[in-house]
Amino acid sequence: MTTSLAIADTDRVPRVRPVFSAVTWKEIAHLVTNLPAAILGFVYAVVMVSTAGGLSVTAIGLPLLAAGLFLSRQSGRLERARARLLLGVRVEEPTPIPGPRRSGGFFPWLWTSIKDPVGWRTVLYQLIRLPWAVLTFTVVLTGLFVLWPVLPYLVRLLANADRAMVRGLLSPSDGLERRIAELESDRGVVVDTAAADLRRIERDLHDGAQARLVALAMGLGLAKEKLLEDPEGAAAMVDEAHGEVKLALQELRDLARGIHPAVLTDRGLDAALSSVAARCVVPVKVLVDLPAGQEARPAEAIEGIAYFIVSELLQNVSKHAGARGASVEVWRAGARLLIRVSDDGRGGADTSGGSGLAGLAERLDAVDGVLVVDSPEGEGTVVSAELPWRDRVPGRGRG
Repeated sequence: MTTSLAIADTDRVPRVRPVFSAVTWKEIAHLVTNLPAAILGFVYAVVMVSTAGGLSVTAIGLPLLAAGLFLSRQSGRLERARARLLLGVRVEEPTPIPGPRRSGGFFPWLWTSIKDPVGWRTVLYQLIRLPWAVLTFTVVLTGLFVLWPVLPYLVRLLANADRAMVRGLLSPSDGLERRIAELESDRGVVVDTAAADLRRIERDLHDGAQARLVALAMGLGLAKEKLLEDPEGAAAMVDEAHGEVKLALQELRDLARGIHPAVLTDRGLDAALSSVAARCVVPVKVLVDLPAGQEARPAEAIEGIAYFIVSELLQNVSKHAGARGASVEVWRAGARLLIRVSDDGRGGADTSGGSGLAGLAERLDAVDGVLVVDSPEGEGTVVSAELPWRDRVPGRGRG
């Protein structure tokens, strides 16, 4: 929101004055130079479209059209720079078309380039600019000699029409391209997070339950060898192995709880978060205000992320907050699932790079969620999270 307001402030058109200010002279320069720029653009667009269209039945027609649209994109970049310099119009640069390697090969890249909306809108801009450029050049040049008292107002009117054309035809395709870029970034975050989770599970299994089970197998082997020679020693070893089995089972339960606890699947967020809160080193008050019933619960993925977020935040409270108490609130507001975890600890938490909160923010962003941290020094921490509410698909999960 702050970025949008900053752009809007810098893009504001100055108030017109009946004198030739610096802004007016810039607008006059833009309107006068429209004609040579429009002539070059019109000739290029006509030659490119006619040549590529005529050769479209041959092998070089479509690649030639793709190259022509690419060059049209570059001319659009120059027009945006000219408008930015002389009209103060700031338009975001469109997302570049990925090369053949990233597009999946030459022919997918060729098809993407041919149907490029940015290139075709630039061609349209080049075609309609010529009559408009002739009009603006004639009016401004004539006005400099016979209409100079009202020329600032006339120039502003024509320049505003130019601003509208630049924004309408040379800007990115609505928010679609930005949304595509966001989704590509979110997909990378999801893949990295899944890979990190798999590495963590593999490490926990290797260093915990697997090592304990290997020791258990060796102990049972030794007990088998001593069974006839030293029954009492073998019984003691079997008893020790029994204890190791219990510890291994506990470690496997803890690991399974960290992946997706059975209580979450069977009884929902209220019971699962109460279980997490019971393991926290400080007293935690849990308030979950969600509709009752299996069908009224959020989708399994959203429920799992909510559980993971609260679990991680309560671990931070246990390890770093130095708090005497904490609270967890979960409720639904329209199409959003809202979470608030607060404590009365030392504060000072932030989402700077490398922190656990930064990882939580990335995970939430990957599913169109939001994480907000309010943690002044010495005044405790309040972490608010929002997730999209998605209805549970009937028949899924354990039942």
